[in-house]
Amino acid sequence: MIRLVFIVIRFFFEIPGIFHRIHKQLKYKDQISIDERIDTLRKILRKAVKRANVDLKVYGVENLPAKGGFLMTPNHQGMFDIVALFYAIDRPFKIVYKKELRKIKIVADALDSMDYLAIDRQNLRQSVKVIRQVKKELGEGMPWVIFPEGTRSKNGNQLLEFKGGSFKSAMDAKVPVVPVANINCYEVLDRNTLKKVHCQIHFLKPISYDEYKDMNSEELAMHVKKLIERCIEEHA
Repeated sequence: MIRLVFIVIRFFFEIPGIFHRIHKQLKYKDQISIDERIDTLRKILRKAVKRANVDLKVYGVENLPAKGGFLMTPNHQGMFDIVALFYAIDRPFKIVYKKELRKIKIVADALDSMDYLAIDRQNLRQSVKVIRQVKKELGEGMPWVIFPEGTRSKNGNQLLEFKGGSFKSAMDAKVPVVPVANINCYEVLDRNTLKKVHCQIHFLKPISYDEYKDMNSEELAMHVKKLIERCIEEHA
């Protein structure tokens, strides 16, 4: 928490301008391309990493497909996971996030301005609607991010269960799945210190549809989880 306060202080004089840009993008988003809207947030979050005393190492960006839709499936360690993705990836992408984030108005406005989707895992009908929309946009060429654990792990680099339903949109769209390993990212905002944090994000090799087409969603979830766990064991 202390690092988050530190970041806010370092952005103090820029906050009104940031709020204005977000509200403008939300109000006029039909007139602003999705690439431009996402790029605005990317610039803000990259600046935040530089000001937060964080040493974030990025590996495997070359593994991301250059064209077409694909699903990125990171392990979830906290809010900094999203920041790390924006720091690492130049290409526009979208995120499925839990509905609880909408309690913070400026966060909800920023997410809405980029057409990101909130999911309510207690509402099956709403969840199915989200998955169908993600499938549609994956097929149209937009990369998406879904956190298969559904919530952040509170045990550092230890993973929670990966839910098979998180992979259905990719399986239905027949697009590659890219496992993403976050390592020590929980230390950025979960540790009450301003000391420099060293963390990593690894983009593993894509799993093509031909590779996973004979798996069911639970088998694919288990396979991806094992790949991420192996990466964490090797690099943590």
